[in-house]
Amino acid sequence: MCGTCGCDSTTKVTITNLETGLTATLDRHAHEHAHEHVHADGTRHSHAHTHGHEHHHHDHHGDDGHDHHHHDHEHTHEDGTTHTHAHQHSHSHDHGDVAGARGERATIVALEARILAKNDALADRNRAWFAGREILALNLVSSPGSGKTTLLERTIRDLSTELKLSVIEGDQATANDGERIRAAGAPCVQVNTGTGCHLEADMIARGLSDLRPPTGSVVLVENVGNLVCPALFDLGERAKVTILSVTEGEDKPLKYPHMFKASRIMILNKIDLLPHVDFDVEKAIGNAKAVNPDIVALRVSARTGEGMAAWYDWIRHEAALVRADPI
Repeated sequence: MCGTCGCDSTTKVTITNLETGLTATLDRHAHEHAHEHVHADGTRHSHAHTHGHEHHHHDHHGDDGHDHHHHDHEHTHEDGTTHTHAHQHSHSHDHGDVAGARGERATIVALEARILAKNDALADRNRAWFAGREILALNLVSSPGSGKTTLLERTIRDLSTELKLSVIEGDQATANDGERIRAAGAPCVQVNTGTGCHLEADMIARGLSDLRPPTGSVVLVENVGNLVCPALFDLGERAKVTILSVTEGEDKPLKYPHMFKASRIMILNKIDLLPHVDFDVEKAIGNAKAVNPDIVALRVSARTGEGMAAWYDWIRHEAALVRADPI
């Protein structure tokens, strides 16, 4: 359970290789867990361990209850006679409401910490896997409708002769965006998260086993459209790239500071629409710098191609750094 958004980690996650059409379900709660060791050259060795789960159930009846057994009620009639009737009342008083609520909150916090710790461990494995193959991995995040897929399509068409690009496409339900990516010319694996609002490191690991990106290539991850939870979940990427459209508010960096703090670069997309919208570019960049002074801000139009050269130069630079020093 994601403590930030409430999405259930037990939801059905499917991985579809859009090249072969084969679909698999990611079993995230199997009793047999494979523990993987990643070597410096990127090779992996898995060791399976079986874990038994024992559950104990205890009955607690009346632990917190107080019984008030007999109360006599007296009724006097007109002739003066009196009749006494005994009534038994059992009243249960729960004095643990406040303590119980605190305990529940503490349990939720502890559960979220365990989920994030497990994800971070898997992300470190992914990072070692990328490093062993000198692969540049980028995690593209944004609100829905910012133009992530259009940006990827243009990037693939413009750079495919120069760089080997492949994509892990995240969405809750459809493969529509994945099919667009494949049509643009890049191998693509579709991850459908069901009710989940973000990708996690285990989904990336499973997607990579189908994608099989070559050494020295670039893997672009298009995360589920959401500016909250993807900020918390490391996938093993070299950098998060936030796409902000000029059709959104320039205060988005202030509303979602964790995402912009976690990102190394902000792509301000759809600048071709600036004459038609009320959007202050300098204010948006200033807000992003306020929460992350080191963030790189690029202004582009994925539709017209304006400003895309700066984005391509940034990718080339990062890819060269990975090849020179993968860690």
